[in-house]
Amino acid sequence: MTIDEVMKCIKDEGISQVDLKTTDIWGRWRHVTLASTYFSEKTFTEGVGFDASNLGYGNVVQSDLLMIPDSSTAFIEEREGQRLLSMICDVYSVDNGKPSPLDPRGILRKAVSSISDVAENVMLAPEYEFHVFNSVAFNLAPNEVFYGVDGEEGFWNEGVTGEYIIGKKGGYHQVTPFDTLATLRGAIVERLMSLGVPVKYHHHEVGTCQVEIELDFCDALKAADYTMLIKYVARNVAKRMGYVVSFMPKPLYDEAGNGMHVHQYLVKNSVNIFSGQELFGLSSTALSYIAGVLTHGKSLMAFTNPTTNSYRRLTPGFEAPTTAVFGLGNRTAAVRIPAYVKDPSKVRIEFRTIDATTNPYLGFAAMVLAGVDGIRRGLDPVSLGYGPVEDSAEGRGEQLATSLSEACDALLKDNGYLSGVFPEALIERWTQKKLQEEREVNRVPNPLEFKLYFDI
Repeated sequence: MTIDEVMKCIKDEGISQVDLKTTDIWGRWRHVTLASTYFSEKTFTEGVGFDASNLGYGNVVQSDLLMIPDSSTAFIEEREGQRLLSMICDVYSVDNGKPSPLDPRGILRKAVSSISDVAENVMLAPEYEFHVFNSVAFNLAPNEVFYGVDGEEGFWNEGVTGEYIIGKKGGYHQVTPFDTLATLRGAIVERLMSLGVPVKYHHHEVGTCQVEIELDFCDALKAADYTMLIKYVARNVAKRMGYVVSFMPKPLYDEAGNGMHVHQYLVKNSVNIFSGQELFGLSSTALSYIAGVLTHGKSLMAFTNPTTNSYRRLTPGFEAPTTAVFGLGNRTAAVRIPAYVKDPSKVRIEFRTIDATTNPYLGFAAMVLAGVDGIRRGLDPVSLGYGPVEDSAEGRGEQLATSLSEACDALLKDNGYLSGVFPEALIERWTQKKLQEEREVNRVPNPLEFKLYFDI
């Protein structure tokens, strides 16, 4: 919608409240709801003030920033009988009225703008894997550390519920009645499509209680916006239907984890410049892009895999990439070239390391900048030893980061490719916070330690 269309919609649809959503530094949506009588055309220029220290932007001494709604993101949502108009916001400085250099959405915009010499557009098609449970509980106390989840199709319930049960790691593309989550997925997808989200398909994934929704290609900013929207819609629809959704990379022990594989290509002069006559039908540009992503793989992971749980997924034996290699149709490689794509105009690569705990604006921006750095430097992934790998990629090539601290240490040493887009203050704040998170996690005893060491 345009600004005029937003104001007309509020009047014509009888909207009494306007919900403004913005993304904090760490990748969570935050919101404030305005009475429509308090909302006007001026809100699109003057914005709404908020305490940015609570969103990770800085300390409480200099914490005033503005959120300014983007009218093109407007959509109507129902909330317990209330009809609201929602919009995603950009973050602006109160001092000079310019975009905040720390705004994740602004950083992605700046990243795309900064590569105009290489490409005019970045096209992304993410795949969203997530788990759906009927219940979840967890607690951390000096004398008790536990979590527990349950789902009606969980293989651990076989022989208990009497229902159709999907076996361990046997859920890929299962049909009903074994796929008990088809109705929920359908409801989520119906809502997404009503909001204009370009859903391609959805299906049950490998793991028990695990599903996937995949999008068609859209530009990078929309892909990041849709990532936030998909998580929001999935959680709210699931709640109404009696489920709990988690995008955690590894919520279940010894089961398939959740990635967020991102298919991608670059466009120049309205042409897909990843298509060519080189290896696997790629262009030299695409190969250099792959080399850039893999060269900066460890540091990139500080943004694309920013939780300690991310590295519980990235272990051998689960189709999750553990080494910096690429291959044709190879789902164990960090970068896969889809073998089923035969149309030259649709040639793409797939980055498989990333997961949905990323702040999508920062994760997508860092990924694109890493790839474009490879293009500008003319890197060749073959001569650098990144492949192609035709069989299992495990144990091949350079090891990717195996922990959050390793990824953060790599980012502190290797961040030149982010220069001019990612502020140094953001990188410093990000690594400090993430290293602190890992230290906190490492302080907590876990059940396996009791099993291994309690009787020593």
